Amino acid sequence: MDASEAPVKSSSQIDIVAPPEVVWDVLTRFEQSPQWNPDVKSMSFDGPMASGSEFRWRSGPGTIVSTLERVEPPRAVSWRGRTMSIKAMHEWRLEPRDDGTHVETEESFSGLLARLFRGSLQKTLDKSLSEGLEHLKREAERRAVAGP
Repeated sequence: MDASEAPVKSSSQIDIVAPPEVVWDVLTRFEQSPQWNPDVKSMSFDGPMASGSEFRWRSGPGTIVSTLERVEPPRAVSWRGRTMSIKAMHEWRLEPRDDGTHVETEESFSGLLARLFRGSLQKTLDKSLSEGLEHLKREAERRAVAGP
């Protein structure tokens, strides 16, 4: 199913006062995600940061197995994932700005559970994307000031 036809989809954006390379580093060092994003309970990623690589992580009630789809440092990364009967697609786009980086993210859910629980999953996804961007902003700006 095309993401545009998914029953649950959301997008959000934020401006971060840090260079795209710093934002990219925070975003794609998956194994460090639980340290800065309280929504990520655990993360297992052996690499490489390339299309086709898999990672496993816990967020919410289940473990999610995700596969990298697109990796274009430091501009874009996307992955597809699956938990229970929900198929997810998540994309991040980074655009340099004078004072830092503009970040856009989109995610969609499809599958039986996404159709059955569309309303509650929509609220959860909207909140998750917004909060995830805030956590990313806080950590990237912290690193941009403090250094690696």
